[in-house]
Amino acid sequence: MESHLLILLLGFFYSVLFALMAILRGEGFSMQFTLEGVALTLIIGAGDFFTASDVNPVLFLIFIYIFTMRSRLLVDLANLVSNRGRQRNAISILQTALRLYPDKSARLIIFVNMGIVQLRRKNPKSAQEIFEKVLEEAKDGGLGMRHRAASHYNLGVALQKQGKDTIAVRHFRETAEGYPGSPFSGAAQQALEKRRKGKKG
Repeated sequence: MESHLLILLLGFFYSVLFALMAILRGEGFSMQFTLEGVALTLIIGAGDFFTASDVNPVLFLIFIYIFTMRSRLLVDLANLVSNRGRQRNAISILQTALRLYPDKSARLIIFVNMGIVQLRRKNPKSAQEIFEKVLEEAKDGGLGMRHRAASHYNLGVALQKQGKDTIAVRHFRETAEGYPGSPFSGAAQQALEKRRKGKKG
């Protein structure tokens, strides 16, 4: 198969595959992500055809992945930095990710992680505002089940740290009952159990 045809095939397959994966995660279809993938494929495929340069298909896939996943890759880097206690650096990385014109889903994921970093910086009020904004925007889609669970659970933590226990319990219950398969469900159940034991004590 000629290289430009292989590039076109790989690019369209990549765009369709990742679109389906986003739908399965509950994020919904991202027109921006798909258009970016298709546009890059057409540009590089056309360049390969008209210049007869024989683009390496592996390098093409690496390039299109880095370009379309740019903001999410920075989120992963920010998480790594945050886990090492460097919260200010994590915020800077997340702010950079926001400046790279992410699609709606990636933008919401960035804010989810910003909220978590604010909690680690002992700023629950700021974290509360971020998670509330995320959940409000996510009513129209764009956020997967895992990140919805993370938002509800961490919003509960932020509220609890401010002494707003009644509202916090509501979000812990939403996490435990609404997202039972998520890694945050167990933590939410523990928070509810701890509160029940505290009342009995």
